[in-house]
Amino acid sequence: MNRVPSLGGPQGRSDDAGPRRGVPANRLRRDQQQWIFDWFVKETGRVFHWEEDGRGDLPRSVKRHAMISKHVGRQAQRLERIAREEMVMGHRETALDFYFGAASTYAAAQHPIMRDDSAEKAYLHGRSLACYDEVMSLAPYRIERIEVPWEDGEIQCNLHLLPGQPTAPCAIFIPGCDMTKEMYPDPRVVHAHQRGMHLLVMDGPGQGTSNLRKIRLTADNYERAGRAVVDYLCSRSEIEAANIVVYGISFGSFWALRLVAEDKRVRAVAAPWASYVDKYFLLDTFSPRYKQLFVYLTGAGTEEDLDAIAARMTMDGYASSIQCPVLLTVGEYDARSPVNLVYDLFDALHSPKELWVYEDQHHILRLAGGFDVTRGDSYALGFDWLRDAIDGRFPRDHARKVYLRVGGGGPNGTDGDGRDARRWWE
Repeated sequence: MNRVPSLGGPQGRSDDAGPRRGVPANRLRRDQQQWIFDWFVKETGRVFHWEEDGRGDLPRSVKRHAMISKHVGRQAQRLERIAREEMVMGHRETALDFYFGAASTYAAAQHPIMRDDSAEKAYLHGRSLACYDEVMSLAPYRIERIEVPWEDGEIQCNLHLLPGQPTAPCAIFIPGCDMTKEMYPDPRVVHAHQRGMHLLVMDGPGQGTSNLRKIRLTADNYERAGRAVVDYLCSRSEIEAANIVVYGISFGSFWALRLVAEDKRVRAVAAPWASYVDKYFLLDTFSPRYKQLFVYLTGAGTEEDLDAIAARMTMDGYASSIQCPVLLTVGEYDARSPVNLVYDLFDALHSPKELWVYEDQHHILRLAGGFDVTRGDSYALGFDWLRDAIDGRFPRDHARKVYLRVGGGGPNGTDGDGRDARRWWE
């Protein structure tokens, strides 16, 4: 089978080698924490979200951050091999499962490589796309890989068309900064389809294919790319142009809010796993991974250049421009989004709005332990909320806050409705 170039051995390319393999050439203050960061990676199997219980998904063979691409890449190679074997046997359903797993795992393997023109990154990303080609051919519905013209280039997207429905609403899914369009949705569980919507997933500036094309992230170009995607959807006969909604998760929640502040055609926005507040908390107080990552995504020449870009990644002056219904969700102790600042943003919104605060939780939000968060919870509830918005269930003066207490009910019950997480003792 194909081998990953430079994943080990003396034939490794010089552009991928060295003690800072996979990290931008710029020297950052947070690099001084690399030794303890590597220890956390080894001990927890995670590069962030260390408050989560249990070991993360990284294989135990990973002892440092620099080892992730090789060892996760090997996992992806095995999944791809099994998928091919199952196809030979005629087991199309099983092959679909393994090809989707391989595409997602290759995408995860390429992400830690933060260098342009890396042979290893190009290989891993290319295998992710190749495996996703197989997903597209095996999925029980039609998936199109489309190129949306935008400024001097194109934004690559996956359009998941609702089967058996000639015209329907459409949700734009904006991934987080650690995701690509090949990671969502699981083609066996498409939340948008279950709720009568087409789904478009984009690789905006700083994501997936855009990184390989050197489409740099700036303080304000993601929303411009998003507007181009809305333009494209409005040109498609399958899409109800009056019912385009946006779901943006994690850092995608910030891009989603900026998009709807600029584009009044969007009917509603769900923005779970808050990343809307001052980026200082993400870049300077959270995992060192993010400062290193955003230097690469933005092409910042120095750390000071990145700080200047990040300072403009704000909702100040944008929140009051949003006219459509907005759903915000945040963990009570999310280190990258202090809850008091999220309340401030909620207060600055003048459109129909809801805020769900999950008691004692952090960035990854779930109602019940052991429930598969990628198949339910934040995704299912967020898409339900968007469907309700399309159905006109939120009047202009709608303003609802929910404090989701541990062991309590969900956001559509009465437990905690209207309570303020900042006054937990009441």
